[in-house]
Amino acid sequence: MPFLKRIVFFSDFATRSASTGFAGFLKRTFVFSAALMSIATANAQSESMDFEKYDPVSTLVVPQHPVTRAKFPFIDVHNHQRSMGAQDLTRLIADMDKLNMAIMVNLSGGNGESIRSSAASIRANYPKRFIVFANIDFNGIGENGWTDKAVRQLEADVKNGANGLKIFKNLGFSVTDKSGKRVTVDDPRLDPIWKKCGDLKIPVLIHTADPKSFWDPMDEKNERWLELKTHPRRKRSADDPAPFETLLSEQHRMFKKHPQTIFIAAHFGWLPNDLARLGKLLTEMPNVVVEMGAIIAELGRQPRAAAAFFEKFQDRILFGKDSWAPSEYATYFRVLETNDEYFPYHKKYHAFWSMYGMGLPDNILKKVYYKNALRIIPNMDKTLFPD
Repeated sequence: MPFLKRIVFFSDFATRSASTGFAGFLKRTFVFSAALMSIATANAQSESMDFEKYDPVSTLVVPQHPVTRAKFPFIDVHNHQRSMGAQDLTRLIADMDKLNMAIMVNLSGGNGESIRSSAASIRANYPKRFIVFANIDFNGIGENGWTDKAVRQLEADVKNGANGLKIFKNLGFSVTDKSGKRVTVDDPRLDPIWKKCGDLKIPVLIHTADPKSFWDPMDEKNERWLELKTHPRRKRSADDPAPFETLLSEQHRMFKKHPQTIFIAAHFGWLPNDLARLGKLLTEMPNVVVEMGAIIAELGRQPRAAAAFFEKFQDRILFGKDSWAPSEYATYFRVLETNDEYFPYHKKYHAFWSMYGMGLPDNILKKVYYKNALRIIPNMDKTLFPD
């Protein structure tokens, strides 16, 4: 209620109260006080609303073309199904079919018996629809014979159905050797593993580091502030466990040391916000490709630069999503396939900005959705895809 209107209301209230006696005065006083408290509460709620609650609905009127199913059959090279040997794959296939996902690559295959059981379940149920990657057990690194044992296990896992190797971010972060020292991504004790992958002609999909903002001060200038506030365990100090640039340098040295091995840098190598730098790295290292898991928000806020990057490196980009949340694929499809403007992302804490479509042509879409993966990852059924 405007200030002058409140004065008029109070004056009228007082006049009427005097003419109705004391009982009337008390009643009207109670009503008036309640009204003032309601106004104060509403104002307080409005003034206390913070960034986390603020979620305005856009009034922008522009063409909208939501996409819930990919234009072409696609391969998701970055998925995690941690109990594939025991789970009901029929339900998984139903969700995949709705999205037009022809093949899912499960990066959480483990090793030994875990690989055998996953591969057996795939062969018995849907042999054309799933690919599984092995993982390395880093326990005991530094002990006599550890490297040879790890290489033999990898060979056995490939023989038992693995078609690639996934390295989680614990390498470089939390993996330590027998003396308690951090194992770097380019530790020479791991070189025989990378070489063996080249010999076996299987790719290595590797996650190193995290978004650089996780290492930056958590202040008003950090665009990942909301994510760090809601997920505080993701915050890193400047050298925890090593600076961001140190981790990336370790990874890049390892890439260059093994030119005969194909490496898939997860999450665009955590450089989707600096495509010029990423492009320079790809030019320097022809054995490296990238996948887009969890970074579509970066591409969707720079559609022209991203489209130019996809044009230049169209043979080096794979489709990947990371977390298995079927409804979230729609954002990926819309950014890649349409020219839509200013549409919402699916997780506010990842991106408080809006998305724009890149409108990629069909020839590039086909490469990103399936052709590049078919070339790099062995034992995929090419008959599931158009020419």
